Amino acid sequence: MRLLKSHSLLRLVNSYVVDSPQPSNISYLWNFGSLLATCLIIQILTGCFLAMHYQPHVDFAFNSVEHIMRDVNNGWLIRYTHANVASFFFIFVYGHIGRNLYYGSYKSPRILVWSIGVIILILMMAIAFLGYVLPYGQMSLWGATVITNLLSAIPLFGQDLVELIWGGFSVSNATLNRFFSLHYILPFLLAALALAHLIALHTHGSNNPNGISSNGDRYAIHPYYMFKDLITIFFFFLSLSVIVFYYPNLLGHSDNYIEANPMSTPASIVPEWYLLPYYAILRSIPNKLLGVLAMFGSLLILLILPIVDVSRQRGNQFRPAMKVAFWFFVFNFFILMWIGSQHPNEPFVFIGQVSTFFYFAWFIIIVPVIGLIENTLIDIATESNNL
Repeated sequence: MRLLKSHSLLRLVNSYVVDSPQPSNISYLWNFGSLLATCLIIQILTGCFLAMHYQPHVDFAFNSVEHIMRDVNNGWLIRYTHANVASFFFIFVYGHIGRNLYYGSYKSPRILVWSIGVIILILMMAIAFLGYVLPYGQMSLWGATVITNLLSAIPLFGQDLVELIWGGFSVSNATLNRFFSLHYILPFLLAALALAHLIALHTHGSNNPNGISSNGDRYAIHPYYMFKDLITIFFFFLSLSVIVFYYPNLLGHSDNYIEANPMSTPASIVPEWYLLPYYAILRSIPNKLLGVLAMFGSLLILLILPIVDVSRQRGNQFRPAMKVAFWFFVFNFFILMWIGSQHPNEPFVFIGQVSTFFYFAWFIIIVPVIGLIENTLIDIATESNNL
């Protein structure tokens, strides 16, 4: 019986990482999945090590991080790796989403794969926010205070919900304990979702750049794509090494190296760079409740893409109008990221409002309208050929 079970397990692993057939024309843009898996493994391993020395207490959290950096053997390496891989995690996930948007990988029959991916993105952001609070520097404290306070905009029970999260009437020791527990546990849920994402993908296989069926032209994932993945993983480790050893604080905020002080507010309160676009959307709407809804809606709106994209063609490879719209969307995303890092003054507020409007309009108006126009032109061309 044990031999039979082990044989079945080996067959399952073989079907996923050895013999799994992949389209022959996929490019290096399809390597983001393996890079994200590598990041997740590194984060879980380094996180477990950091948890051995971290103390989730308002009086000791900051000093425990300094202890890891200064006194623990190679603690600085583990801590800087953990902090910077979080940034690489989001670089790769944004690249992964961008590739899926460009090539229409969210369309049937991969709607479930896309939906699980959106849930993974939201969970990633929650985990990253929880982790940002743990060093308990100035930006940790005030970032946690501002972001959690947003929930008070919810009618009737908003303030009660905020106090429930805080475990009191302000960000305190109870808050830090809760955030630490969740930051430790949720990555394992993220790993389970990533596995579900892989299983769902395995059902219908990967999309390909041309957006057409490639069942007759596929190669096994090993050794062809396994070595292709190893190339990008190698360059990832090379880039990570340069950042960790030479520019470890390049993607961080200097205020977080100042111990948290509830009596001193930083000049500007900003989240980590990968959350800035959503922070810009939040600030661009004057009404607090509508701002919170817009911020969460900017993530959940990804789920409606399989519905609003009515084009009969998959991806943008042969859709010039949609190519232009896609690159406008990418440019607008970077504009939102820049706006999120600025003080909420003019002209940044106005630019943020315009960019926010375009962000939602892209999903609700631009994508379906271009699809309808393309379908109409295809119908006209088909009728002309028939005549």
